[in-house]
Amino acid sequence: MDKIAVLIPCYNESKTIEKVVRDFRKALPEARIYVYDNNSTDGTAEIARDAGAEVRYCYQQGKGNVIRKMFREIDAECYLMTDGDDTYPADAAPEMVRPILEKDADMVVGDRLSSTYFEENKRPFHNFGNSFVRKAVNRLFHTDIRDIMTGYRAFSFSFVKTFPVLSEGFEIETEMSIHAADKNLYVENTVIKYRDRPEGSFSKLNTYSDGMKVIRTILHLFRVYCPMDFFGILGTFLVVLGALFMIPVLSGYVSTGLVEKMPTLIVCGFTVLAGIISFFTGLILQNGTTKNRQDFEMHLHHAREQKLLLLNQHHPEQTVDQ
Repeated sequence: MDKIAVLIPCYNESKTIEKVVRDFRKALPEARIYVYDNNSTDGTAEIARDAGAEVRYCYQQGKGNVIRKMFREIDAECYLMTDGDDTYPADAAPEMVRPILEKDADMVVGDRLSSTYFEENKRPFHNFGNSFVRKAVNRLFHTDIRDIMTGYRAFSFSFVKTFPVLSEGFEIETEMSIHAADKNLYVENTVIKYRDRPEGSFSKLNTYSDGMKVIRTILHLFRVYCPMDFFGILGTFLVVLGALFMIPVLSGYVSTGLVEKMPTLIVCGFTVLAGIISFFTGLILQNGTTKNRQDFEMHLHHAREQKLLLLNQHHPEQTVDQ
């Protein structure tokens, strides 16, 4: 079991991966550096191996798929995830891992948006998207994570082994943030200095298609994690909509004693009924969500026991008790 594992998912980062590996080896000499190559065609894996990283492969395309494989295969007391594009400073690594090792934090978020991101990033829609996602997630899930989509994060063993990775691509960071907020995990924000990609290095993130995936992920997880809020809002909208269109029908009935717009009355009735059904759907699903949170606490307990077992196996001369 590693003390610190640096995880670097890579796809065609030959321009920068050597510098990234060397910088993190210098910043965290006690860490083990893992580079997971995701079908690169430019020699990224060979360069990373020559720089001193342990290279493994993930043939299922997508950052989320790579992280799923990383989390399954590697055991460590602390995990530090970064990108291979040299946009995150290695000298911030000790500060990132300290809350995990010393304060028992579950996740540390490398906050770009509070420092140099908006000056360094030359893609205005990326800047708008990051701000929008941050506000949406913090408002919907009642949290205060300063940078939802940053790829620079540190994790505890318990977080990694209990986090269900569902996303396949770049929406994985959003999923991590929402998972931590929903499960009331201990999250710290660490301000880091972001720098844009060096010349000759290109982003794999598509502003529009990946942006829409992130928005769909937020809505999907809001429905899954907060069903009472989601279906309550939907139900209220349907009831109000049905009632508004029913007012002229009822007004005409009171005046004449006749229902002149029978189709409207029928549609409004079904709309109000759908709203009521939506409300009770949210109520039922909320009970299941509460049970899932209770089960998650038990998974955390099992993850702690697994960690202690692994530590004792690697240090048989002393009993590890944390």
